[in-house]
Amino acid sequence: MNGAAPLLFRPLMETGAPEGLGFAHGALDRSAQFRARPEIVEALLGRPETRFYAFCGDHAVLRSEGYAPLFTRPALPLPDHHAETLFLGRDGEAARFAVAIDPGQAEMLKADPALTLVGLRALAIEARLAPADLGAIAQGKAMLHWHARHRFCANCGAPTRIAEAGWKRVCDSCSAEHFPRTDPVVIMLTIDGENCLLGRSPRFPPGMYSCLAGFVEPGETIEDAVRRETFEEAGILGGRVTILANQPWPFPMSLMIGAFVEARSTRIAVDLDELEDCRWFSRDAVKLMIEGRHPEGITVPVGMAIANHLIRHFAGA
Repeated sequence: MNGAAPLLFRPLMETGAPEGLGFAHGALDRSAQFRARPEIVEALLGRPETRFYAFCGDHAVLRSEGYAPLFTRPALPLPDHHAETLFLGRDGEAARFAVAIDPGQAEMLKADPALTLVGLRALAIEARLAPADLGAIAQGKAMLHWHARHRFCANCGAPTRIAEAGWKRVCDSCSAEHFPRTDPVVIMLTIDGENCLLGRSPRFPPGMYSCLAGFVEPGETIEDAVRRETFEEAGILGGRVTILANQPWPFPMSLMIGAFVEARSTRIAVDLDELEDCRWFSRDAVKLMIEGRHPEGITVPVGMAIANHLIRHFAGA
């Protein structure tokens, strides 16, 4: 296309993630240069300004008063039941760590009126935490999930140990080193003029339609993944792809890459193994969905999700 790109195909992200996009506003200086310096990390653990994010299984542990996510080291609950402690980075000069509490102690934590356990989706939807805290919590939860599922070497099967302040696991049996990985996922809104393509998974809440999505496969570009997933799920051929924004998604540790793709065909062939319905919706219909006024009661994902931002951008809402 000649000339300036239409507004629809201009990035949402410039100097930072769009306001309200969940988990995308982490602000820590990750200070990776400290990870291989155990003496520095140990010193940071003992400094009075250091704070900790606590997790129990898939839940963040907060102080009930003020819905506060940060603990001093002496105030961390159940110190005899801690697993990994990971260095996340620094807020200014103050270090931030993530601590895993044995999931078997969840009921004990819930019984403490001074504490609250909250799932990360609820944290993002409620928007009661500062965006920077939500970003750090997503970082910590994803990393702790990785450790919980990589206790044995993928090369020889021997137990691994934590290294580099939580950013590596080492196998002493075969000397293999294991590092955390992020799974890229494309999530795309297919556009045909004044219409967009939305699908419904049986896992969605009643009435909700959203963008199509799928994992990027090995040896595949992001753009090719967008076109492939669109065709596999809906039978629609895709053309030009523009990446609009991206969102860390700690379920368990993905990166949602939000894109628009121009449709080169319009006849839908739904993959019923993935979707229970897929339709074209006009821009006016999408606006009604966003406002909660669609005559069929159809809605779109909540505001913290990248799908919501793609849909709103299309609708001009």
